[in-house]
Amino acid sequence: MRRPVRRAVSRAVLGFTAVAALSAGSFATVPAFADGGTPLPVAITGPNHVDLSLHGDNGGPSQPQVTLRLAAPGSDEPGEGGGVIPVAHNGDYKIKIDASGLKGVAAVKLPCQASGLTAVCEGNEIYAGEQYNRLGDIRLDINDDSAAGDFGSIKVTGEGEGVDFAPLTIDVLVGGPELLGRKLTEPAGLAAGDTYRAPVGFRNAGGLAAEGAVLHFHGSRGLSFPDGYGNCAYKATTTGSLLHQGIDAICTFSGTYQAGTAYALAEPLKVRTAGFALNDVFSYGFSAVEAGKAKALLAGDGYTPGTGAPLTLEEVPGAASDYTRYTDLDLPSHNTYDLVLTGASLRGEAGDTVKADIGFRNDGPAWISALRSGGEPISFSVAVPEGATVTKSPDRCTFTTIEAGTKGYRCQVDTPLLENTKVAFPFELRIDKVVKNARGKVALPSWDNPFETERSNNTAWIVLNGPDDGQGTGGPSTGGPSGSPSPTASAGDTSGSSGTDGGSGSAGSAGGPGDEATGSGGGLAFTGAGGALLIGGAALLALALGVVVVLVVRRRAAA
Repeated sequence: MRRPVRRAVSRAVLGFTAVAALSAGSFATVPAFADGGTPLPVAITGPNHVDLSLHGDNGGPSQPQVTLRLAAPGSDEPGEGGGVIPVAHNGDYKIKIDASGLKGVAAVKLPCQASGLTAVCEGNEIYAGEQYNRLGDIRLDINDDSAAGDFGSIKVTGEGEGVDFAPLTIDVLVGGPELLGRKLTEPAGLAAGDTYRAPVGFRNAGGLAAEGAVLHFHGSRGLSFPDGYGNCAYKATTTGSLLHQGIDAICTFSGTYQAGTAYALAEPLKVRTAGFALNDVFSYGFSAVEAGKAKALLAGDGYTPGTGAPLTLEEVPGAASDYTRYTDLDLPSHNTYDLVLTGASLRGEAGDTVKADIGFRNDGPAWISALRSGGEPISFSVAVPEGATVTKSPDRCTFTTIEAGTKGYRCQVDTPLLENTKVAFPFELRIDKVVKNARGKVALPSWDNPFETERSNNTAWIVLNGPDDGQGTGGPSTGGPSGSPSPTASAGDTSGSSGTDGGSGSAGSAGGPGDEATGSGGGLAFTGAGGALLIGGAALLALALGVVVVLVVRRRAAA
């Protein structure tokens, strides 16, 4: 084992990888012995059980099933003293890993100083808590000797002066129950507002029978489950990130489910789609859990038991091959929304500063879930009218080249995006020279989007000293010299990564706190008509420091 550096660890520099980062100076420690001279209690932690599939679906070679750590008294949360994590123990110690119980059962790759089926990890410091006390990883695989029902254990023990190590035993089962879910397909013509009758079931592809089973299923925000079965419990999440809102359910089943046999729910599981639903995710999976242990799941973590008749399983004769480890479906795949941009028609004299509140809204009926992309933002461009300079731009807008030869701003709207979202993007422009009917184009990109129903309102204009019609293309919006109030989104409008915030968060930050709907910040001063950039001392410094980078988060939903 690589020895930890003999210094306190700062959480701020370690981050998620827990790589030792050094800083000069003294470190906080506690005695090697606990109060009263008794040895310091330290637990060896890791999973208690690992199942290995006979089908070889045990993850890639670089994906260990076991990560061993040490858990010492005290907190690994940064507290007073500059966020320093104290050292709980100073003194040599050894951790012994004995995997000889897996001989003839499975292949094992051990960490530290390994020889055959045993290994020794050495160290001389143990930090408070568990996060920074990583020993190493264990990778398990089946081999030519592996057979269904083979069972063995890995025993991990420790020794060191002044430390009392609690050992860890990891049981390994080969070819146990392996419940694969039945694949799903969307019925032809399913529309938003319809109810999908899901033929939920599983096949035991393992080598042993399952004594009991548990069904987990999830529906994202636009889905619901009208039936409340008595052997199921339900939990609705309606706050926080829109990416994670929805309904989760757990159902328990007693009985024996034989290897090589398929089973299905006695009746299809009803999945109701909302009128705003579009590409919402329904997912489910079965796991082999003893009935007694499974019942404890129904009482935990905010789940509410159903009150209806129990859901039951029936054997399916002649099991087919249409079963998979991960089962999910987008529902419905057909719905529409209407994204609308609104511009501004402004008047002023040379030297005046005017406000242009660019509007962005979704007129629905569908929301933009973006569940598969993890909240990838929608962008639109803003060009500056001739004779004007942008003196202040919204935080979510970045100065850039918006098309060949044209400088302007690229603005971001986070997704998921609710079906009634309204967001204002306030710009402040100084009129340097009065140019009659000067126009700056505001536009969504030209995209092949089958869900967008009306493309004509994807473009709007900022008009300076134009005809007195009071409108920029895309809808009414007026402005005047700065000092007049800027319009705000209505109290019920939401967008971005939160179901309660009034606006989207910073670009690419879906899942985090949202900005105010009309929040703005300082941008580079920019003059329209060809993109002549006016750079003062402060702006030159900002340019030297770099440009804003939009991080687009991508994930695949896996419920």
